[in-house]
Amino acid sequence: MRNVVVTGGSRGLGLGIAETLAGAGFQVVAIARREGDELQAARARVSGAGQGNLRFHAFDLADIDGLAQLAKALRREFGGFYGLVNNAALGTAGMLSTMSDSTIQRLIALNVASPLTLTKYLVRSMMVAQAGRIVNVSSVVSATGYAGLSVYSATKAALVGFTRSLSREVGPLGITVNAVAPGFVDTDMTGGMSAAQRAQVARRSALGRMPDIVDVANAVDFLFSDKARNITGTVMTVDAGNTA
Repeated sequence: MRNVVVTGGSRGLGLGIAETLAGAGFQVVAIARREGDELQAARARVSGAGQGNLRFHAFDLADIDGLAQLAKALRREFGGFYGLVNNAALGTAGMLSTMSDSTIQRLIALNVASPLTLTKYLVRSMMVAQAGRIVNVSSVVSATGYAGLSVYSATKAALVGFTRSLSREVGPLGITVNAVAPGFVDTDMTGGMSAAQRAQVARRSALGRMPDIVDVANAVDFLFSDKARNITGTVMTVDAGNTA
């Protein structure tokens, strides 16, 4: 059974991705600070289905200096890794002119430095095996922009550049690197949106609705499948046509 790491996998989009990949037959290790009731319930569902596995490993991904030891601990417990989904992120909103320096630094650390560094250590076992899948969770705001999300948008745009360049570095070794760019999905990050704002997003979408977590999870599942073996260095937008 192939091992896959999903960061921020204890709730919301990360949990949806983790459970979907486990259902596809992978052994998924969800990384988060705490397990939580939602992940425990998902683990029970996966166990009952008898296909893949869904495990949990506690770690604060903002601890950049500890990522090397995290990777070593994961390899000791599970062996080599076939896949990585860099999903964990802060979605802190705020105007740049009034955002504190410490908040900007936290966003850049967790949304950019952490996934790049973790990828550095986990991709090594993929390089040895000459096979692997990496999916970075970006956002449509990386390309469109959104008032009050300038720092967040910058971090998500960084993941797109990372995706394209890394795909060329590791492509000759049989590893694909792609990004998914969700639109406004019903998660904790969009919990602050009013009903009127949600309705406005839906009206602007070609399909007249907002995408669900499962839609993004299915996109990641596709990129991990053999059907996507020749897709790399791309950004798959999942936004119900909001940016069409």
